[in-house]
Amino acid sequence: MTTTTEAPATTAMLQLLSPEGWFTVCERSLLTPGRGVAVLLPDGGQAAVFLDRAGRAYAIGNRDPFSGAYVLSRGLLGAAAGRPFVASPLLKQRFDLASGACLDDDGVTVPVYEVRLTG
Repeated sequence: MTTTTEAPATTAMLQLLSPEGWFTVCERSLLTPGRGVAVLLPDGGQAAVFLDRAGRAYAIGNRDPFSGAYVLSRGLLGAAAGRPFVASPLLKQRFDLASGACLDDDGVTVPVYEVRLTG
């Protein structure tokens, strides 16, 4: 009798670069395209992680600079002139997911974190 065993499937993990280095956020399969999740950073801060409908991952600071609330992960995703953004669920300001710039107020930005998929 011969048995065949398949190598275990590699699970893609989403990692985020913080000032302390790369750390694993979650399995990529746990993210829902078009929705965000809040992530606690090693330094105690928060990031909002998004997976767009094309499968690209983004991470920005979760704190809405206009209200001070940690809610950007609950915002709505969209695009303006080809630039992906999240709109704050409170006051509706839009933040570019690639640069962190507020599209509605040139003087305001949120932190941006580099993300990568491993595995």
